[in-house]
Amino acid sequence: MKDSHLLSASLEDYIEAIYHIISEKEVARGKDISSRLKVSGASVTEALRALSKKGLINYAPYEVITMTDEGRLIAEDVIRRHNALKKFFIEVLAVSDATAETGACKFEHTAPAEIIEQMVNFSKFLDVCPRGGKELIQGFADFCKKGKTRVNCDECVSQCLGNIPAQSD
Repeated sequence: MKDSHLLSASLEDYIEAIYHIISEKEVARGKDISSRLKVSGASVTEALRALSKKGLINYAPYEVITMTDEGRLIAEDVIRRHNALKKFFIEVLAVSDATAETGACKFEHTAPAEIIEQMVNFSKFLDVCPRGGKELIQGFADFCKKGKTRVNCDECVSQCLGNIPAQSD
């Protein structure tokens, strides 16, 4: 598979849009892409030519657009990064859905894959860690809204320590 980072942010947006349109309608047309991305027909044509030249889509003027297997893999990677970032922004950083969507759209094109993977791993860790989990995330969300913690930190720490199961070696 070609590295999706060889695509510009703009072409990643196009391949992602094409993927979603094809998922909904089985094929994509230039006007569908133009409408979804709110860009001109000329911009769409230029992007389609570039994606076709890279072997990611099947494109001929005035014909329907389909994706190659390689194009589908790259689009799925872009979408996976977008969704992972959005989830992290909402669940861990406690930002609104709209802010998370905007941030994910911008960050997905520039963040190294290793950083995104570590953000996903951190989210998973918070879900299973007895010292953190949902309670920690909710506490952070409350702190962001109110500027203070819900409970006394000493009380919280002692409660957390009381909930940690003994580890066996």
